[in-house]
Amino acid sequence: MNELAARLRALHEDGHAQELDNLLSDERHGGTFRPAAVLAAITESERPGFLMIHRPSNMRSHPGQVAFPGGKIDPGESPVEAALREAWEELGIHERDVTVIGTSDAYRTGTGYEVTPVIAVVPPNLELNPSPTEVAQWFEAPVDFVFNRENQVEQSAFWQGAERRYIEIMWQQHRIWGVTAAIIHNLSRRIAW
Repeated sequence: MNELAARLRALHEDGHAQELDNLLSDERHGGTFRPAAVLAAITESERPGFLMIHRPSNMRSHPGQVAFPGGKIDPGESPVEAALREAWEELGIHERDVTVIGTSDAYRTGTGYEVTPVIAVVPPNLELNPSPTEVAQWFEAPVDFVFNRENQVEQSAFWQGAERRYIEIMWQQHRIWGVTAAIIHNLSRRIAW
């Protein structure tokens, strides 16, 4: 096991050993939640970073937004299997290049998804082959930067007849907000980076 994976495994185990209050989630959806998973892949580089994508602006769902690779869990799949499949489909990441650390707290979205983050480590300078139908561009956001609470700015906007609060993280020209920023916020409470 590589050094970063060993460190993350210990931090993951310690951080998930107790219950936490006030983890972020969006409970507006009143029905049944559909399962989904994302791969929170951290590069094993000098300054480890999360691999993130910009969705194409012509997508029906979440156009232009920053996200982790991920999507719906197919029948019979586990969250880990779904996250690995989606990372392959979206970025061309081979399962053999991924060291899975574990899952974290599911985040419920206002649109009816229950998203399970799958924490993993990938090699530095991994050759990626983004799918142009699902990825406009990809980038790395340093874990130390996005986990820093000073960079997790609480914002609000009036949407669908009510004021909504959300987290926003600006990394260079990349605006990370909404579900993705909330998942990062929750992970930063579980993993004492």
